[in-house]
Amino acid sequence: MTDFSDMLRPDAVQTGVIATNKKAVFQHIATIAAEIVDTDAKTIAERLTAREKLGSTGFGGGVAIPHAKLEGLAQVTGVFVRLAQAVDFQAVDDLPVDLVFMLLSPTDAGAVHLKALARVSRRLRDKAFLEKLRGAGSPDALYALFTADEVRDAA
Repeated sequence: MTDFSDMLRPDAVQTGVIATNKKAVFQHIATIAAEIVDTDAKTIAERLTAREKLGSTGFGGGVAIPHAKLEGLAQVTGVFVRLAQAVDFQAVDDLPVDLVFMLLSPTDAGAVHLKALARVSRRLRDKAFLEKLRGAGSPDALYALFTADEVRDAA
């Protein structure tokens, strides 16, 4: 279960998100995730913030992958947002972040969590793919970019 279509729903993808700092980003993505996983947005934001205190999830190139484990989840769940303006994420390359892919995993999803994180990380290190994400005109187009290879591979 590391296909994007398994962890990312079309309604969990947004573009033009306005946030002025990392905390606002976490609050926004937590609100989206709360609707999907039926959990309190405040709890999700707190978990993301606690994980972030261990080290920035901004891994360079304007990309961040905040992640956390949460009790009661049935499966790994993702949220992707493209910010209207990049924000400081204390990323390893000190560049501001405009692409954020959040992952929430069940507390007992050790290997599954790591595989999902690795898949997202691999995809978001592809410079050509990042250009497509930044150029996509709608949330539907963004979702299609993440899942297009899976449809083609399945055929």
